[in-house]
Amino acid sequence: MAKTCSVCGKGQVSGNNVSHAMNHNKRVWKPNLKRVKIEEQGTVKRVYVCSRCLRSGKVQRAV
Repeated sequence: MAKTCSVCGKGQVSGNNVSHAMNHNKRVWKPNLKRVKIEEQGTVKRVYVCSRCLRSGKVQRAV
């Protein structure tokens, strides 16, 4: 399973490290994902959710 946010779909982004000499090296930026239990349609599921969705209240954690 690819590590993406199950709420907003945020995933890893690729790009380049650029040095002062303008050398380019490939790198990736990974999202800040947490594996949490959420309530969805009355059932408890364990999914990956990014910290921004958790903080903004877009998903309700299961107790």
